[in-house]
Amino acid sequence: MRLTGHITAVRAGQGDPHAMLGEFRRTAVLLPHAEDGLRVGAWGGFQWIYAFTGEERLARFVVARGARPDEPVVYRSVLGARLLDAVVPSLDVPTGVALDVEDEATSMLFPPVRGIVPEGAAVDRGEDTTAREARR
Repeated sequence: MRLTGHITAVRAGQGDPHAMLGEFRRTAVLLPHAEDGLRVGAWGGFQWIYAFTGEERLARFVVARGARPDEPVVYRSVLGARLLDAVVPSLDVPTGVALDVEDEATSMLFPPVRGIVPEGAAVDRGEDTTAREARR
């Protein structure tokens, strides 16, 4: 199953989040660039790197933010694993990945927590998962 299929299934409550994350890690995603580096947003107390599963989705995103439809878009392609394991930990603030945010029905957030990003970049690093579960 492709990544977008996994996301649709997880959003419907029928998918396997671990399989979805594994597919994200194996998928090349597109990262739009801003003048000062990666294009990021802020929400929920975190920074989010915008990533897209295809050029059409990326184009809809940049046009929705004011770019002309015929304007070239600078982006790079990177494997999801490299994004989570190398790019996110290299940043100075807690950062997750916001995938395909131009489409509310198929978007997905990969927050900076253990199991998604390396423990050193996770906001819940060092937290005892048993204690966290007990608080729920």
